[in-house]
Amino acid sequence: MVCSAAFAQSTSPYYHKFTNLQKNSWAPGYALLAPTWAICSSCSSTSSAVNWSRTRGVSSPALSGNATKHAIGGTHPYADILWNNHLVGDFSTQGLPDANHTLINNAHNFAYDVYFYANSLPSSQALEFDINQFLGSKNGKGYIWGHECRIAGGHEWDTWDNVHQKWVPTGVPCYPKNNAWNHLVIQAQRTSGGNLLFKSITLNGVTHTLNITRPPGTTRWNGVTINYQQDGNKMMTDYAIWLDKVNFTMW
Repeated sequence: MVCSAAFAQSTSPYYHKFTNLQKNSWAPGYALLAPTWAICSSCSSTSSAVNWSRTRGVSSPALSGNATKHAIGGTHPYADILWNNHLVGDFSTQGLPDANHTLINNAHNFAYDVYFYANSLPSSQALEFDINQFLGSKNGKGYIWGHECRIAGGHEWDTWDNVHQKWVPTGVPCYPKNNAWNHLVIQAQRTSGGNLLFKSITLNGVTHTLNITRPPGTTRWNGVTINYQQDGNKMMTDYAIWLDKVNFTMW
């Protein structure tokens, strides 16, 4: 089964594997403030209410010798910081503008593979890892496979409901290790019927099969992107997460 899946990946005309994405210059970061969590266009990364930084080229802690540190803090309770990487489409960091939307429209399978490290993990309200496919030119459908590991928020995985714009608990526990590297692999699919399929979550070698199917949202944009987000707790306690060996595969 594993061999046939790998063969299907490598023979797909839409197969692409992107490696060490933590080394890219992701978007500068966006603050999302409670209670609405809409993107704050006036927020500054150096403000007192919410602040953040992203530092590339970190040699320790690191697995590859080139990790990236993501730090957040401030005074606004439950503020979040979102970073995203445009892989295919406009603003591609991979040299794949895909002007005809061939890759964007035809890829159906996705895997987000990432290592993360924390030395103050209990300070995190949640960590979020998202796979996004936007088919504005094809059918106006937007696919956000949002996966959130609640930590201070309750040690459980949630997945994103695109239509109702809310998080839905999965019942799957999420207990990443503090002062250690954690390995996360997320598998997702856009089904032949045009729905999102949340396939599985593997954390530190333990796989939980989800098989959750939901309808997509809407969009006018075209692209394939990934997100990484850190959520602050009630006290907005400063904390940092290091990402390394961030890989993404689509086919």
